[in-house]
Amino acid sequence: MNIEELTTRLQALESRAAIESLISTYANAFDRIDVSLLSGIWHEESTLDLPGFGKADNRDEIIVMAQNSWRQMPHMHHWMANPLIEIEGDSAVGTVAADCLFHDLEKGPVQVSGLYHDRFERRDGKWAFLSRRFELHFLTPLKDWAPVAGDEKYPVSQHQRLSTLSRDDMFA
Repeated sequence: MNIEELTTRLQALESRAAIESLISTYANAFDRIDVSLLSGIWHEESTLDLPGFGKADNRDEIIVMAQNSWRQMPHMHHWMANPLIEIEGDSAVGTVAADCLFHDLEKGPVQVSGLYHDRFERRDGKWAFLSRRFELHFLTPLKDWAPVAGDEKYPVSQHQRLSTLSRDDMFA
């Protein structure tokens, strides 16, 4: 194996690691209600399509959509698994399975599972999402579900209070 082949292999590994980091960052940004983290993983013209939850046609709309989701579901936990990523130069496509637990103000606790279909692009050496579309497999209410231990609590009065906060209050 020569240095050119090693360089190509190293670049492929670095690209895969960067793309898998984007997938993890997406989950962490939503779960932590972190606008800064979320805004850093998209190109300006990126799109996000979450049927039943919203659709956005650029990075600014993605942030607004996320803020609306956080008001409706102030507790989110995303688990991403089984990424299949195909990289070709500065472009990549992939799918990743998602299993999520949300506490929706209207529906209560729900489990959401499905598959993300992603397109990525590297510009100026940095990978970012170009598009992300969710294929919903199921949304299931978790009747009478409540945590019995841990840092997060889900009292109804807290959620009612959160739902009345303005955007400036929640995302200042």
